[in-house]
Amino acid sequence: MPSLLVDWAPHLDTGLGVLAASQLAITVPEEVTMCSSRSIRMLIVEDHAGLATNLLEFFADDRYILDFAPDGLTALHLIATNEYDVIILDVMLPGVSGFEVCRRIRNDIHCLTPVIMMTSKDQLQDKEQGFTVGADDYLVKPFDLRELQLRVDALFRRKAGYSRSAEIGIPGIRFNPGTFMVRMDHGGQLELSGTAARIFEELIKAYPDFLSYAEIQDRVWGEREVDMNTLRTHVYSLRRLLQETFQYPMIKTIHGRGYRLLTPNRDAP
Repeated sequence: MPSLLVDWAPHLDTGLGVLAASQLAITVPEEVTMCSSRSIRMLIVEDHAGLATNLLEFFADDRYILDFAPDGLTALHLIATNEYDVIILDVMLPGVSGFEVCRRIRNDIHCLTPVIMMTSKDQLQDKEQGFTVGADDYLVKPFDLRELQLRVDALFRRKAGYSRSAEIGIPGIRFNPGTFMVRMDHGGQLELSGTAARIFEELIKAYPDFLSYAEIQDRVWGEREVDMNTLRTHVYSLRRLLQETFQYPMIKTIHGRGYRLLTPNRDAP
């Protein structure tokens, strides 16, 4: 059974005292190195040695190919030099927080890989911050590892199933489902990522009609149940990003029903 040697400079608090990272070896079953044509390549970013070991052992399956980083800077280096299907990202990391790592993934590296944040920070403003910087999912500790696996598999299926069709256009606005780029006919563009891109794609496809809350849940999250606060937080973050970029309120709330896109000429509701 091979060992995945963690040999980075930061120190980790394992709960049994502080160890230099170079002193920590995490045992990984041999199955981790096996893959098939349907393997999911995943990066796990977690500084707590016990939880990292649990995650690596749980995903020791030939469906997963695992990389591991104990801190944000190592994670950014791996993401910049490798391609992953899903990233599992802890928020409370030494040096660079998970929020900042996610922001750099989207804005600096321009990586669209789905990100699941895991943290004990369970307040709505914490979730909003995570979604605003580009997270696709947010899992509050403690959680069942099987639930995490279900979310990983769901994000992978959605990533693999993304449409690469031609641009979708409505008056004044164009969206490319392959690059997640929103362009305005009068100038200006914005590259979306993750859940924000999926929500925008469904809204522009539905134009001029609105999408109900239930329709958004079904089309974006599939069979997984998502509470209304999570949906609203995603839409709020997307609306704010679009308004900051294009200087007009592009998403209109249909109170008690759902959301619809507005074109630059401010369609009548």
